[in-house]
Amino acid sequence: MRIRTTVAAVSGALALAALVVPAAQAADGPSLGKDDIARATQAVKQAAHGKSAFTSATADAGTPYAINLTFSNVKINSGKPIVAGIANKVSVPVTYTVTHDAGFDVNDPAVWMDVEIYRGSYDEPDNLLFGDDWPTCTNTSATVASCKGTIDVYPDIDLVGNADATTWKADGYAIDWNDQDPTSDDIDYSKVGFASQDNLGTTKLQRYSKLTVNASPEPVYKGKTITVTGKLSRANWEDFAYHGYTNQPVKLQFRKKGSSTYTTLKTITSNSTGNLKTTTKATVDGYFRYSFAGTSTTPAVSAAGDYVDVK
Repeated sequence: MRIRTTVAAVSGALALAALVVPAAQAADGPSLGKDDIARATQAVKQAAHGKSAFTSATADAGTPYAINLTFSNVKINSGKPIVAGIANKVSVPVTYTVTHDAGFDVNDPAVWMDVEIYRGSYDEPDNLLFGDDWPTCTNTSATVASCKGTIDVYPDIDLVGNADATTWKADGYAIDWNDQDPTSDDIDYSKVGFASQDNLGTTKLQRYSKLTVNASPEPVYKGKTITVTGKLSRANWEDFAYHGYTNQPVKLQFRKKGSSTYTTLKTITSNSTGNLKTTTKATVDGYFRYSFAGTSTTPAVSAAGDYVDVK
């Protein structure tokens, strides 16, 4: 498992600055913490752009050579949005194809490779998300590998605010350290291979939503008034609590006993605290529920039906 870090702990270089080493790989060499990895990966990218990675590391020299490696067929969560609450870890699959020169081993322990997602600019992302472990890759030919990884989201660690509920972009990278020590102050970057590729796809990150309903009185006489209350709420990544989702259209729906289909009775709007309240007439036995269609930042949700016995 990788040691997790956050975008606040690094500067500049997108996912490369947030990499961490799997435990199995770390066991083969020096123990690498997030600061070591952030420094090493940042240095590779800066060296690839002809910049001095760190002014104090005067012994570092050379420019990484280009790895002939590309990413394609990237799919994040099978095309569905990633939905996160306030605390529970969310893990979604990432699959992609890697094409490379014959003889290049994507499973070599010296190779760091992954697809991650970010929001903001590629060079200076506002936030980034990645998996707990390196991907597993299966060679389908001498030059093509099929890879599977994850994006793992720990809301109270990884998310920096409600602005994270937006569209994220995917990028991929590969670093081949060869015989170079990533933690050394005397790295010959001319012996380090590097490849990066942006604009591999997009995915949405959404704030988990909740919806409740209560229909009363129960039981009720036919023709009498039923009051239906409820609340629409969603995850808030500023304080990591659930707050009412205000001024949103929500449908009141009814399903007759013995039926599997809900019919919309009316549409109402959640108030300033996300609460819902309306009335309707009792006709037959059945289930009442509220249903919310969702927005770009918040997924659709329907409450479980509340049964009312009509006398």
